[in-house]
Amino acid sequence: MKNEKKWLRMTGITPNNKMAEMARLSATVYGRVQGVFFRSFVQNVAKGLGLKGYVRNLARGDAVEVQAEGEKQQLDKLLEQLKVGPPGARVEKVEVKWADYSGQFADFSIRY
Repeated sequence: MKNEKKWLRMTGITPNNKMAEMARLSATVYGRVQGVFFRSFVQNVAKGLGLKGYVRNLARGDAVEVQAEGEKQQLDKLLEQLKVGPPGARVEKVEVKWADYSGQFADFSIRY
């Protein structure tokens, strides 16, 4: 049963047997994105969209890394929110890379 659930998750088959396109989004968000609750914002949005992955500050001080997996449609919604950010943030640029879904994440977390 556990392997079956993992297989269903990886193939994107939903309970009603509709095929969802699954993908991975890797994004680096630049600007005033540290010290403005950006990571908490991303975590809340991602969890609300049913996505898995993580968000973390990058050492350079003006960037945040986001790794997220799930339905492509939900990832597109997350990407739109990354371009705006929470109040107090100023997003200058978002670099995006798309990849195949891997199923490696159990939830969406903030990494330190």
